[in-house]
Amino acid sequence: MLRLWSIALAAFAAIVAITPVMADPLPSWREGASKQSILDFVTDVTTEGRPGFVPPAERIAVFDNDGTLWSEQPGYFQLFFVLDRVRALAPQNPDWATRQPFKAAIEGDMKALAETGEHGLMELVMATHAAMTPEAFQAIVAGWLETARHPRFKDRRFDSLVFQPMLELLGHLRASGFKTFIVSGGGVEFMRVFAERTYGVPPEQVIGSSIKTGFELRDGKATLVRKPELNFFDDKAGKPIAINQHIGRRPTIAVGNSDGDFEMLQWSTEGPGRRLGIIVRHDDATREYAYDRDSSIGRLARALDEAPSRGWVVVSMQNDWKTIYVDR
Repeated sequence: MLRLWSIALAAFAAIVAITPVMADPLPSWREGASKQSILDFVTDVTTEGRPGFVPPAERIAVFDNDGTLWSEQPGYFQLFFVLDRVRALAPQNPDWATRQPFKAAIEGDMKALAETGEHGLMELVMATHAAMTPEAFQAIVAGWLETARHPRFKDRRFDSLVFQPMLELLGHLRASGFKTFIVSGGGVEFMRVFAERTYGVPPEQVIGSSIKTGFELRDGKATLVRKPELNFFDDKAGKPIAINQHIGRRPTIAVGNSDGDFEMLQWSTEGPGRRLGIIVRHDDATREYAYDRDSSIGRLARALDEAPSRGWVVVSMQNDWKTIYVDR
């Protein structure tokens, strides 16, 4: 009998020795309710035989960008691009020095710029984003990302202020058979410059706000030209509309950080079967920023209030993340 027990123990030890230890798919996340809820959900919807199983073709995850995948304070990063472009183009447009909203942009007067409202911001966007081909615009954005630095984290490029825990979540979902999409109020062609390199999300899976594009023949060659006219604003109720138009499936998982994502989270999670909504809450002033209800950028109030009753997971940057940004 003792010999049989010895043989059994030896066999068990051999099995343990050759059995690989499953790596933690979210190593930058602290152990806790948020992490476990996400892992349990993914396991449930990807395991055949479980009540919540979702076929691979229907596994869609949508992510907001600003404030969800990278920082958005003290202003949206695309706004910094717009301001830098206005200053770069100012010598070619001398009247801008005395005409708002351009004067405020050149001087960095954010109070005066804010007073021009959405109309003023749209005027700046059209002046800096239109009258060129998509390729020319993408080259300008790529060049800006190489040289521009964040005003607080002065030694870091804007596209290095990406949240490491969210990169891990994107990777875990893709490894589990999900298609991952970005659905953001940011400019779609602005985000496509860095989305695949930074997030692993290809350009055809990036949905965002857009200006109109026209078709022209230049020197006998087919050319697309960006026009100074808004095509679609991908925010709030626009997000589920854009998802329906571009993806054609209701997402299984929706991730955002502000009330601008409320309708996307609502529409996604009210669908049949197992669904998951995730909200990233900015509550870490030391490592990033702390803001929610009173912020003019990324305001989070209604979504935060309704998250418990809707079963949405609220992720605390301070409590749930071991680290914030990717290593450079």
